[in-house]
Amino acid sequence: MAGGPVVRSMDSLGSRRLAELVTGTTAGRRPGYRALAQGVRTLLLDGRIPLRARLPAEREFAGALGVSRATVTAAYDLLRESGYAHSRRGSGTWTELPEGARPTSVATPAAGDDVIDLAIAAPGAVAEELTAAYAGAAPDVARHAVTPGYHPFGLPELRAAIAERYTRRGLPTLPDQILVTTGAQQAVSLTLTLLGRPGDRIVVENPSYANALSVIRQLGLRAAPVPVTEDGWDAELFGAALRQSAPRLAYLIPDFQNPTGRLMPPEQRQQVIAAARATGTWLVVDETVADIGLDLPRPAPFASLAGSGGGEQIVTVGSLSKGHWSGLRVGWVRAGTRLITELTALRVTADMSGSVLDQLVAGRLIERETEVLRHRLPVLRAQRDHLADALSREFPQWRWKLPPGGMSLWVDLGRPVASALSRAALRHGVRIEGGSRFGADPGTFEHRLRFPYTQPVEVIDEAVRRIAAAVDGGLGTAGDEPGRPHWVA
Repeated sequence: MAGGPVVRSMDSLGSRRLAELVTGTTAGRRPGYRALAQGVRTLLLDGRIPLRARLPAEREFAGALGVSRATVTAAYDLLRESGYAHSRRGSGTWTELPEGARPTSVATPAAGDDVIDLAIAAPGAVAEELTAAYAGAAPDVARHAVTPGYHPFGLPELRAAIAERYTRRGLPTLPDQILVTTGAQQAVSLTLTLLGRPGDRIVVENPSYANALSVIRQLGLRAAPVPVTEDGWDAELFGAALRQSAPRLAYLIPDFQNPTGRLMPPEQRQQVIAAARATGTWLVVDETVADIGLDLPRPAPFASLAGSGGGEQIVTVGSLSKGHWSGLRVGWVRAGTRLITELTALRVTADMSGSVLDQLVAGRLIERETEVLRHRLPVLRAQRDHLADALSREFPQWRWKLPPGGMSLWVDLGRPVASALSRAALRHGVRIEGGSRFGADPGTFEHRLRFPYTQPVEVIDEAVRRIAAAVDGGLGTAGDEPGRPHWVA
């Protein structure tokens, strides 16, 4: 189920385009009715055709495929019987998922020292650098201790350091354009809350960051998914989604995308910016993983390609979580000064200010960012390669495309068993998330597993050993208790 072409319509599937996609899943052969039904199921579960999309009329689809209408009729009947389609009198046949095929998360956050938690794709700190940053921040604590300690916009010196960081990377930024938040998750939540209203459309990548998708659902925004395959984005498709959906917002992760690890090329970024400008769409660009370039250098900020005055509707989210340490809970928003003021007014209704001490430490880490990443990146690169080798030996039938950066492999299991595998793995002491958690449509990507390589190699080996034992022991049934919903990182 590797990456490939995708459909361009958000509401219906053209017969010619769907015929090309289905034929691709059958290695170019003219499909019989069972192969045709399986092809549609594969495309649906892989996020390459959307849920609740209308399938072509039987006669039209048969002509595009070069098969009899009876073949298409039988395939549609099989899809309906298996729960992957339903019909509405007078309005055709629509894609669907079977009842019970919308799995939730596997468990609450891991408890106990023996559980290997792979639902969190974030590394530990570089201990010596973190210790040095705390020591360096200590003299500043006394200066701040005589004040109330509330800085809703963020510590002025940290805002200045983050602004300078953007300026050095090619995006001139003033401190007044920065809001320091309690992690990137708060930054995303504040931005979507301020700019969106219940019922507004938001274009999202599919798959995408699970916690951002959760916020989108909680806010009542209507997601219009655009597939990201193993080959990356289709900028023309993204632009078509903007034109057809007339969305208020678009949320994207162009840098070592979570969970696929893909990197959007500069020319595609410019196409997306042009399409958003033409449609008046706000772009919320999540750059929390931008620092983790393992085979490629860190890209320039997305908004730097908008040109002078061209980035008014681009909101950039950043964080120290991936490159430094998630335990600091320091993130930020970079946007126009007016929007920063409005976001801060919203922020104080729930969170008056972030930790002064953490922000002081964050400033010290930014000063030594080059040294931190010089240590961090080779370790992550070695762990990525070690995980790939371990999985190749233990599970030769699994497939993935080695990402040029990021925190995890996006593994194709070859069959839709990811939720069952996650539950079985938990019984063996490994908490890992199936691909459905990252799908804009719950229940898709059931053949995918996000496997982080942020743990030391000895922990990776033990996790692979336990997962192999889980597979050997059987994956149970779809009726296994899925557990309560929770966050992932």
